[in-house]
Amino acid sequence: MTAAAKARPRAGTRSVRQSISKERLRLWLHLLRATRVIEAELRERLRVEFAMTLPQFDVMAALYRQEKGLRMTELSRRLLVSNGNVTGIVERLVSDGLVARESAADDRRSFLVRLTPKGEADFAAIAKAHQEWVNGILADFDAQESEMIIGHLAGLPAYIRDGGKRP
Repeated sequence: MTAAAKARPRAGTRSVRQSISKERLRLWLHLLRATRVIEAELRERLRVEFAMTLPQFDVMAALYRQEKGLRMTELSRRLLVSNGNVTGIVERLVSDGLVARESAADDRRSFLVRLTPKGEADFAAIAKAHQEWVNGILADFDAQESEMIIGHLAGLPAYIRDGGKRP
């Protein structure tokens, strides 16, 4: 057998790889479509029932987990958005009385953001509704199916960030 023949993949192998590649592309498109549909539904419910945007909910969720608050830059980093985006969202939440912003004690140029007592109470109610919505949307998945999907997807972000290297 010639070196060229050895290096060339067999036709059957190539078609299997192409088939797997197409299936993975289909998987990506289904994940994307499902995410967009669920996100649109949650955005609409937040808007209608609580007059709130999804980014406002995300900011409040991040602050809810940090009783002492977060610096604006840390909040931006956690939410993977620019400081400018977070500033506008925080401004609205401050005007609604849900968030307080104060200068950081150790750096007057930096702001610390935290939920107000009203923000904590409102967020607890909103988060409860949000959990119920997600539960209803995904009700067709039993606990075993949910765990299996979570298991498959949980490590994917780190895998991608690490350049496709498994831990």
